[in-house]
Amino acid sequence: MKYIEILEMKMPVIGLGTWNLRGKECFEATISALEIGYRHIDTAEMYENESEIGDAITQSLVPRSEIFLTTKVWSNHLQYQDVIRSLESSLKKLKTDYVDLFLIHWPNPNIPLSDTFKAMSYLKNKGMLKFIGVSNFDKNLLLKAQQISSLPIMNVQVEYHPFLDQNSILSYCQKNNISLTAYCPLARGRELSNPALEKIANKYNKTVPQVMLRWLIQQKNVVAIPKAKSAEHQRINFEIFDFQLSPEEMNTIFQLNRGQRLVIG
Repeated sequence: MKYIEILEMKMPVIGLGTWNLRGKECFEATISALEIGYRHIDTAEMYENESEIGDAITQSLVPRSEIFLTTKVWSNHLQYQDVIRSLESSLKKLKTDYVDLFLIHWPNPNIPLSDTFKAMSYLKNKGMLKFIGVSNFDKNLLLKAQQISSLPIMNVQVEYHPFLDQNSILSYCQKNNISLTAYCPLARGRELSNPALEKIANKYNKTVPQVMLRWLIQQKNVVAIPKAKSAEHQRINFEIFDFQLSPEEMNTIFQLNRGQRLVIG
């Protein structure tokens, strides 16, 4: 496993995305991912699967200290007391004393960010979270968040794949010691027969998803969290550390951008 190290934060570059995984399916997916070697699990209170993930982590043979665990507070829970209650509830479900990364899931223009970050600072002082970040923020809102928060913004999570350019916020993150987590990194499987990607995949005897993930993690400060419920797909997504794309191939993939956004807030 490879990691991004920013200040004290050491974050695995590949994690398991768990949106839309629930119940037994989520529990089994988390167990198999940990067995394969994943050490980064991404969830959120809105996903309604924190209890299953907590059970899986507890029952796995992997020590909690080796797992980078991310959860998110939903956009209607961003007032001071609501943030605290949200994380307390998440920790109870996750069966852990802390999360490694706590994100604002979506911005809410009706609730002052100062309320949210004040609560996050309190939770940090209580040892209930290690690092904070934001999700689905654009560059301007990220700048505002940095000005307001007393804690450093360590991570931004956004939709990012070869068909959606995120250069504006990514270049800012790269210059300012912030990691960027790419969700929907495989564009939800809609482009698996793309000729340019297939050509590169054939050259390395890899799959198109492996090429897409490799392209992401070869970029500075970028982490990818593909969702995969089967152990087979999890293993495929994990086997991306034994090849490297050339600068020309990286550029070819950058050229695939067409502003294809799959998640609309």
